[in-house]
Amino acid sequence: MEQRGETQDMTPSREDTGRRPIVAAIAVVIQGGRVLLVRRANPPDAGRWGFPGGKIEAGETIEQAAVRELFEETAIRAEARHVFTAVDAFDRSGTGALRRHFVLVAVLCDWLSGVPAAGDDALEARWFNLDALDDADLALSLDVAMVARQAAAIVMRAP
Repeated sequence: MEQRGETQDMTPSREDTGRRPIVAAIAVVIQGGRVLLVRRANPPDAGRWGFPGGKIEAGETIEQAAVRELFEETAIRAEARHVFTAVDAFDRSGTGALRRHFVLVAVLCDWLSGVPAAGDDALEARWFNLDALDDADLALSLDVAMVARQAAAIVMRAP
């Protein structure tokens, strides 16, 4: 970036490297009172149920990333409707030290076709009744139930 004949170094300092949040898109698909979730294979939250999603690639919109990640992780084809919320996800070491901070941008998506099949970094992919998200035995990532309910409320209000 040039300003008044000088160039500004945009290279992150040593302190910034790996310390800035990573932006990722998550696809939230609600259909018939059910939500599509995947059991994560990788940190953060490996082994827990969450929304299909991943890092946004350079030149890709949030909506494109959500739809791409959804298909890669579940074989579900969908159309992005709109961004409706964002949540934080922290990847911490066994001692609690922050390794990575993700900002997960939630995109409401309309199911077009497909049957859930785990792929990419998902161990499992399946539909859950919204009521099942209250089950204490279901290992959900933080904020999954809240985000699913926000999406369901949007879907219910739609004409």
